[in-house]
Amino acid sequence: MTPDEKLKHLENTLWTVASQLWANGELKPSEYTFPVLWLIFLKYADKIFQETTEKLIANQKPNRFGTIEELTKTDYHKEGVVYMDEKASYDYLLNQPEGTDYGKIINEAMKVIEKDNPRLEWVLPKQYWALSNDNLVKLLKTFTDLDQIEGDNFWLIYEYFMGKFESEWGQKGWEFFTPRSIVKLIVNIIEPFKGKIFDPACGSWGMFTQSLQYIKDHKDTDIVWNISVYGQEIKTQTIRLAQMNLAINGLEWDIREWSSMYTDEHNSIGKFDYVMANPPFNVSWIDKEKINNDPRYSFGIPWSDNANYLWIQIFANALKENTGRAWFVMANSASDARNSELEIRKKLIEDGVVDVMVSVWPNFFYTVTLPCTLWFFDKSKKWTDREKKVLFIDAKDIYRQVDRSHREFTDDQIKEITDIVQAYRQEEWTIRRCKRFV
Repeated sequence: MTPDEKLKHLENTLWTVASQLWANGELKPSEYTFPVLWLIFLKYADKIFQETTEKLIANQKPNRFGTIEELTKTDYHKEGVVYMDEKASYDYLLNQPEGTDYGKIINEAMKVIEKDNPRLEWVLPKQYWALSNDNLVKLLKTFTDLDQIEGDNFWLIYEYFMGKFESEWGQKGWEFFTPRSIVKLIVNIIEPFKGKIFDPACGSWGMFTQSLQYIKDHKDTDIVWNISVYGQEIKTQTIRLAQMNLAINGLEWDIREWSSMYTDEHNSIGKFDYVMANPPFNVSWIDKEKINNDPRYSFGIPWSDNANYLWIQIFANALKENTGRAWFVMANSASDARNSELEIRKKLIEDGVVDVMVSVWPNFFYTVTLPCTLWFFDKSKKWTDREKKVLFIDAKDIYRQVDRSHREFTDDQIKEITDIVQAYRQEEWTIRRCKRFV
């Protein structure tokens, strides 16, 4: 079975189990996502903990008394790993005797993890009493197959669940997850190797997992610890998923619970090395009275009842002068919007911040079928020979058809598109080599 086939089998298995929860009437479809996802998190955190234990033991050296000291929580925290007490381990939960109150012991496991890892205090769920023993046992047994799961595959499963909820049960308002092939492309272009990264619509930070993997693959591992992440998000449950995701990856974070449209919790203007965002498209009903004097909207308040050009200005103004780079995804309509939005777009171009635009075909996302455009800002282009240039790439004919309704970029296609950008920036490649893709 190929890796893709294994992942598809796992997705289908998880969906079947989750559907049984709904069918048994315990929870609504909108409610059982999180119990399932948190147990996946628990399994993955336990896997990382066990792997780290093996590494630490292998590297242990005797102290000055000639003895080997016991590993402590501090040893794991220095490695950026969530410490897992025995009573929080997956095997401990799975191997309880018949008649055990599984809701109670899983809730207790979550409390133990929070106690041992202070950054996760008040983050983990403790409502497993709402599920029956039978269904909790089914979930635990099902997730024993996740031993080989990688971090990015977790987010593929997450995205799969959101798409299934949308198509099967008509649920609306789920997070708009960024597919990994899109993330691979954007991190190749903006190269977020170190510094402060900001996402004012951060969701559960699934996008950042792939970015982190790119950094590990392309740079010395130590440079990962030079990254700090900042975000804003309006949904408490989503913030908790983001915090667990970042904790598993050994990163510090500062995520504030508030709407970025109305409040700037991080005093973001000119503060960040990178902005990476996938904001909600075409948001309406913005109270413009509340934002009239907000300095983040320095290019103007659009007349239309559409927040796209408010998001765009938040991203542009959060970047450090002369060095900051940004990426974000936008509905195609934002690229040729007229009237006041056209005037704002002109000002952005005249300011020299707009660097690259990539048009993408529909069906790259599980939950949104619209075609979209990837925008790239680069404040370092000022005073270079491309200061008054913008690179447009039409990538609508570049994709691999995954199935009837989903597409993605292959690694070779990502490289070709990246080569175009490098050529435009006069980095290593010649335009002639990439010309057929423009």
